[in-house]
Amino acid sequence: MTTLTVTILVLLLVSFAPSLAAQLPGNHDTNDKSSSLLPPVATNGQPFPWVHMRLPETVSPIHYDLLVHPNLTSLDFTGAVQIQLQVFEDTSTIILHSKELQIAKAEPLQVLEYPAFHQLALMSDVLLVRGGMYKVRLEFSANLSDSFHGFYKSSYRTTTGEVRFMASTQFEATSARAAFPCFDEPAFKANFTIQIRRESRHIALSNMPKVKTVELPGGVLEDHFDTSVRMSTYLVAFIVSDFQSVSKTTSHGVKISVYAVPDKINQTDFALNAAVRLLDFYDDYFDIPYPLPKQDLAAIPDFQSGAMENWGLTTYREAGLLFDPNKSSASDKLGITMVIAHELAHQWFGNLVTMQWWNDLWLNEGFAKFMEFVSVNITNPELQVNDFFLGKCFEAMEVDSLSSSHPVSSQVDTPTQIQEMFDDVSYDKGACILNMLRDFLTPEAFKIGIVRYLRRYSYQNTVNSHLWESLTNVSVTVSVRVCCRSGTRVSVRLDVRAIMDTWTLQEGFPLVTVEVRGRQVRLSQERYLKTDDPSQTHGFLWQVPLTYITSSSNTVHRFLLKTRTDVLYLPEEVEWVKFNVDMSGYYMVHYEGEGWRSLTSLLLTNHRALSSNDRASLINNAFQLVSVGKVGLDTALDLSLYLSKETDIMPVTQGLGELVPLYKLMEKRDMEGLENQMKDYIVELFRGLIDRQTWSDEGSVSQRVLRSYLLLFGSVRNHPPCVATATHLFNKWRASDGNMSLPSDVSLAVFAIGARDPEGWDFLFEKYRHSQHTSVKSRIKSALSISPLQHKLKRLMEQSLAGEVMKTQDLPHVVISVSRNPKGYKLAWDFLRHNWHTLVKKFDLGSHSISGMVTGVTNQYSTREMMDEVRGFFDSLSEETGSGLRCIQQTYESIEENIRWMDQHLPQLKAWLDRQEINQLIFTHNRET
Repeated sequence: MTTLTVTILVLLLVSFAPSLAAQLPGNHDTNDKSSSLLPPVATNGQPFPWVHMRLPETVSPIHYDLLVHPNLTSLDFTGAVQIQLQVFEDTSTIILHSKELQIAKAEPLQVLEYPAFHQLALMSDVLLVRGGMYKVRLEFSANLSDSFHGFYKSSYRTTTGEVRFMASTQFEATSARAAFPCFDEPAFKANFTIQIRRESRHIALSNMPKVKTVELPGGVLEDHFDTSVRMSTYLVAFIVSDFQSVSKTTSHGVKISVYAVPDKINQTDFALNAAVRLLDFYDDYFDIPYPLPKQDLAAIPDFQSGAMENWGLTTYREAGLLFDPNKSSASDKLGITMVIAHELAHQWFGNLVTMQWWNDLWLNEGFAKFMEFVSVNITNPELQVNDFFLGKCFEAMEVDSLSSSHPVSSQVDTPTQIQEMFDDVSYDKGACILNMLRDFLTPEAFKIGIVRYLRRYSYQNTVNSHLWESLTNVSVTVSVRVCCRSGTRVSVRLDVRAIMDTWTLQEGFPLVTVEVRGRQVRLSQERYLKTDDPSQTHGFLWQVPLTYITSSSNTVHRFLLKTRTDVLYLPEEVEWVKFNVDMSGYYMVHYEGEGWRSLTSLLLTNHRALSSNDRASLINNAFQLVSVGKVGLDTALDLSLYLSKETDIMPVTQGLGELVPLYKLMEKRDMEGLENQMKDYIVELFRGLIDRQTWSDEGSVSQRVLRSYLLLFGSVRNHPPCVATATHLFNKWRASDGNMSLPSDVSLAVFAIGARDPEGWDFLFEKYRHSQHTSVKSRIKSALSISPLQHKLKRLMEQSLAGEVMKTQDLPHVVISVSRNPKGYKLAWDFLRHNWHTLVKKFDLGSHSISGMVTGVTNQYSTREMMDEVRGFFDSLSEETGSGLRCIQQTYESIEENIRWMDQHLPQLKAWLDRQEINQLIFTHNRET
């Protein structure tokens, strides 16, 4: 391997920056915990001259000239980088990042390495003077990574069985340093000019368009790419592969290209058309032109996360980009469009304007998640995305209801802590509080504020307060009605920062209790927290943008609750009041007195008096309030009875989402009788809706997604009509050797029934092995994990880890899915324990993949024995292998809550189900007589 050589060029000072302080990459707090450690020692035994995890602000990069040469035969790479620097304080030391790159000392600079912090120190005999511009040149080499981050190798199998290799990058959050030495923090923005060497059988892609290709001795080609705009290192990207592409141009003149392996290029048209529509939408919505001449979307065969927003070269899982109209389902179409919308939103939120540090990651991810729904609702109204937004808030609340949650804006220092920020709080809670603010300010005022934010901070870095200032400046024109004792209404100017700081700087969310007495509505707030320690809810206060409707008025009324208790007055007495209209606010509501009974009565007699989101939120809130002792289980179950008349996707899936976990907890205990009673109740509740489903791909997207959900549920729960139809279709499909066309939306239910016997399982596995359609492979993979055949479940996880037939990128999904299987949950736990060290090396400590497996495998355990086993394993880990991970604390809390719930509520549940059986018998008898 080529060793690293270092040279430094002292250039004549052309000009001094007019305001050095203004150009510093950030006044970050260097008082991190690393500063309290003993002075670090470099790999050569000398003292390392920097003690902090964060880089110093003495120098900042201006421009990188980067050359990279991957070898796809030996699976390694060499490179060179020349970095132009600006000096802000006199220094003789340059500290930057390098991770697992081969380096060596070289004159005139001494090179020191400190691998624990991924840092290099370049020691100069010449003083680098404040205001000066200098250049540093480094050469380096390394193996292509075996993981999914840095500059890593990927492979795929052609239709003829040939295995081909490619190389791709994934730098977010802290892995650019594994591909080239750099200042790998988001505030160190710079321009990049990139050159890539390759063989003639490959192509190279990077953030910017290629400007020329130079032929070098030996037949090697060197592609030169145009200089980028100012951007952070985590957005740099390059790919060397044999991809093919399809292209179109947007109405704003941007060339859009979708790249994929040659055998799958015919599955790229849908993504291409979606990307063109979405980039045009964002160009118009933000009224800020997309600043690059092209936008590439590349489907990478091996990819850990869903997608990545690299500026001008977004990368995706194949399942997140490839679509076959004859094979892909309605949910595939929805998912692909949403992922593309997310990454293209990042071209403004994240790329053009970037968070100062990872503590405000939500400014990137929360906005991109929020804009998915705003954009797709307009570009693809047929996808009915508003039917699915509420689910994101429920997912966020599940995590945010634990004491191990964290504020949206949280201090982080280490790469592991940074990785942990990529969670439901940053993404989904971030999106939900933005949606709440937009609803309260009005969409028009909100849009003005965020466009002002983007314009003001283009190519810069921001913190929370910059966004709130931009929105406060426009909110002077927003009138918010506040009800008062006299019943009159007054207009107030909203202090957006004061409101939103309560949502971003403290963890959790409020539970608002409502008590109606005549015209008087008494309000109070407290933290909603699943705990047996009430003291943990003290000290929290939010400014809550309340909305409500009543039986007398569908007009949405607004009230800003700023104190722990307050009172508002209605114009007249009402039969019912519903707070948090459409659940646009990120809070739960408890109705004291007759409140829940009135709303349950409304749902049973006229459920469409409330919107589907209101109905879904009532289901969610009622069952979640059982957990904290505010509502009796009988009350929540009585409310669920109305679901026999429900047909809309959000209330149906939320109803199943609250009821199914109850019997999943029982599966972990020896209580088959009560477990089957619960299962029978749920099937009976939805039987009418299930039986009305056709085994087809007809209807709207929401209807089709709901059909997939219901028919799979009916099949897994052995509902006879579902099992009979699915068995018939599977037998016909297998008889055709898999060539018969199955309706895409129902194929998972068909495959799930087929995977119940060994011959069917093996047949499906072979179809998985040879299929070139990622959507079909995804459904087969899920069906295989639902099988009751334990030896097959074990094989499935082993195959996913091996990565030859089943991609290792899919292992987290496979392990979690097996853990949901009553025949597989012990197998999944054993697999996770026995392969822990391999998994954290492959997927990265702190990553969403690791946290997803930890919580996904364990969060339905409900016995003290399993709790002790889980705690025993995780407590045995060292800090280096994950003992301090937040997901482990979440797991402990979730299992304790499950045990507490079961111990407290099982007698009530059994008594209620017994009453329902008696009532059903009486009803059946009366109907027959």
